[in-house]
Amino acid sequence: MNRLLLCTDLDRTLIPNGNQPESPDARALFSRLMKNHGIKLAYVSGRHLALIEQAMDEYQLPMPDFIVADVGSTIYQRKSDGWQQWRAWDDEIAGDWQGRSHDSLRALLTAYPDLQLQEPEKQNSHKLSYYLPLQLNHMDVISNIQASLEHEQIQANLIWSIDELQNIGLLDILPTSANKLHAINFLMQQQKFDQLHTVFAGDSGNDLDVLLSPLQSVLVANADREVRAAVKSASPDNLFIAKGDFLNMNGNYSAGILEGMAHYRPELLPIMEGLQA
Repeated sequence: MNRLLLCTDLDRTLIPNGNQPESPDARALFSRLMKNHGIKLAYVSGRHLALIEQAMDEYQLPMPDFIVADVGSTIYQRKSDGWQQWRAWDDEIAGDWQGRSHDSLRALLTAYPDLQLQEPEKQNSHKLSYYLPLQLNHMDVISNIQASLEHEQIQANLIWSIDELQNIGLLDILPTSANKLHAINFLMQQQKFDQLHTVFAGDSGNDLDVLLSPLQSVLVANADREVRAAVKSASPDNLFIAKGDFLNMNGNYSAGILEGMAHYRPELLPIMEGLQA
């Protein structure tokens, strides 16, 4: 079989932590396929490295060859002595911040007292993460921060989300070029994979830049309703939407990833059937 690079989101894509049910044995089948069939595996996640390792242990996920973490701001490669962060990727995205460090950018934002710095493990050289109270008008805060950064000629992507369990807003500040699509393209370039030998799987809004790109992509059956509407409207040429009824599985999570892989690489189907038996 020709070389293949599989890049997959974790939460609610490979990890079955959404509301929809997981097909029994789908994750185990996915792991068996990854183990012995020459597929390079990359996890692409908003989680930081320690949380990814925790998920791998909790959900018995296969060991990947690469990890794109921290919303695309870090890339790690598996080595014999552990995970090695790619400095070449740091150099690739550093220009957006005019070479400024994490601490330098943080100093610029002391004028915003409502920002509360997140824990050290949630920061890195090119990711500055804050908590922001939900009662504030976060759009105004983000707009003002963006203006302050632009005044310093800093190109930054400000990502807003909500931690519903903690009832707090989350604000990640990244270089503009630190995103999943750019990181995957960089990984492909470095490892010499072209678009015909790369597949991405995702489920949510922060996967849309990849799902709507020319890359071969898979949208798992449990995907967000808003994402389904977005891809339906855009009608990308290289997107497969898992439907279920593949190998008697429902298309959710890892079952959807397997269904998409078989769509793009039909030669994998007999291998999957053999592993399922």
